[in-house]
Parts: sequence; structure tokens; C-alpha cells
Amino acid sequence: MVRIIDRRAVLLGGTTLMAAPAIAQSRPIVVASKIDTEGGLLGQMIALLLEANGMRVENRVPLGPTRIVRSAILAGEIDLYPEYTGNGAFFFQMESDPAWKNAQAGYEKVRELDAQRNDIVWLQPAPANNTWAIAVRADLARQFNLRTLEDIGPLIAAGRPFKLAGSAEFVESPAALPAFQRAYGFTLPPDRLLVLPGGDTAVTIRAAAQQLNGVNAAMVYGTDGGIAALDLVVLEDTKGVQPVYAPAPIVRGVVLRANPKIAEVLAPAFRTLDLTTLQKLNARIAVEGQPAREVARAHLVAAGLLR
Repeated sequence: MVRIIDRRAVLLGGTTLMAAPAIAQSRPIVVASKIDTEGGLLGQMIALLLEANGMRVENRVPLGPTRIVRSAILAGEIDLYPEYTGNGAFFFQMESDPAWKNAQAGYEKVRELDAQRNDIVWLQPAPANNTWAIAVRADLARQFNLRTLEDIGPLIAAGRPFKLAGSAEFVESPAALPAFQRAYGFTLPPDRLLVLPGGDTAVTIRAAAQQLNGVNAAMVYGTDGGIAALDLVVLEDTKGVQPVYAPAPIVRGVVLRANPKIAEVLAPAFRTLDLTTLQKLNARIAVEGQPAREVARAHLVAAGLLR
């Protein structure tokens, strides 16, 4: 749904914008991000594209965790940062709404809510999902043709080796592993689980890669860099058990109305960021130690979006 603000409103890519006066940019656009690997990657990508298209940027990548960047954009202290659609469930206390489990519906809902309540605009999302997932060793996936979470039940029923590393929260939270088990009709007894302290997916991924205590599967987030780097494969959640967390730039409406080119500049870049691409880019930062800005620049150059 498009909310028409007044008679000067124009429509760009499904987003309602105010027609901007023909004046030079009066202040830098403050670009920020969260402090995780992917946040830094996407934040630097945004900053590079705006700079390359003649916009003045104040680069505050990375800034802080979700609570900090969300508060900062609401207060007008920053103008633009990459967020995840599924977080709308928590921003607006609507965790039980089924829309969050559908990529398009979740995007449309958070876009409408943030526009109406906060004058924050959600731009083109990436076709990727950085949500809780289960990944398996690639050799196991090839041997037993594992592609989706529906393949786990028959594998266990046949007595094949399957042992999952996960955090206590993932194993015990009703919304995590128990939700997967209910939806896909499998059960992992204690001898098929390795519960590790903390919630760091780098540790669970490493346990599967090294086959620690017989582990060959891991709790992951969909776009974790270690997945591709350590030869794991994410099993598709075909039933949409978890909310979809698609990354997208969000920008204050007043800033976008003054600089409408922002949407046009960022959309092609985010369209290139599918699941596999983000895994590889994140791996260059988290595993190989390359600077986020240089990884972002190299991807944009290769995609023909930056010289």
C-alpha cells in the first residue's frame, strides 16, 4: 500500500517519495551499519555507491548492534543503514504475524509500517535470507542427495549418520530446532546433538567442518561466511518455519526525498546479493581477513556498478 503524503508525492519503485527541490545536497548523508561482518560489508557497499554517484557521505560503518543503529536512525542521528526485514516483527511487536515468514509479504509489511509510523523507507531488498538454518557437510549432502530440511527425516529413519552442533538456545527455543522438528517430522535425540556454549555460529560451523565428536551438521545463519569457506551446504526451509531476514537499505524519508537518486543507485547492487554471493563475500572478510570496504569495492566493480 502506498501512502500519499501530499499532492507533491511521487512514486519510485513502489515507495512514496516527496518531490525534491532542485538544490545541492546541504549536508552529508550519514551511512552506518551494525558491527557484524555482513553489516560492515553492506554498509561499505552503500557508502561506495553513494560516493561514486556524487553524494557526500559521512561514513560511520560500523556503528553498533541493532538496538543502537535503530535508535540512531529514529533519532535522525544517522540517515541510512542495512537492516533485515524479519526484524520488523520485533520493531513493531508483531512476532506472531505470518507475514514475516514470506519474503515479499514481510518486506511489504515492514515497509508500510515504518513509512507510516517513522517516515523510514525500505529500499530494494537482496534475494537472500540470513535466518536460522541447518547446514550439512557438502560430502554428506552429495552422498545422500540432501537439499531441503525434508530430507533429514528419511536420513535419520534409515540409520544414517547425522549429528548437529548448535547452541543451547537453538536446541531449546520453541522457535528454533523444535519448530524445525515439528514441521519436518524428525527428532534428534541427545546422542545426535552437540550443544555448545554461546550462540556463535562460527563455532558450530567449525565443529561440523572438523567432524568434532562425529558432528556433520550445524546451526547457522543463512549467509554466514564460514558456510561456503568450510564446504557446508544450507538445507532449504521449504515450509518457511523461520522468519525471512532479507537485507535491505533503510533510509530516512526526508533524506530520500532530498536525494531520490539513492534508491536508483542502490537497487542494482542489492539485486546481485543472493545467498551464495553473500556467503562468499562474508567469507573473504571473516575467514580470509580482507577489509570489508575492499571486498565491497571488488564486488561492485565485478558487477559493473563501480569503476
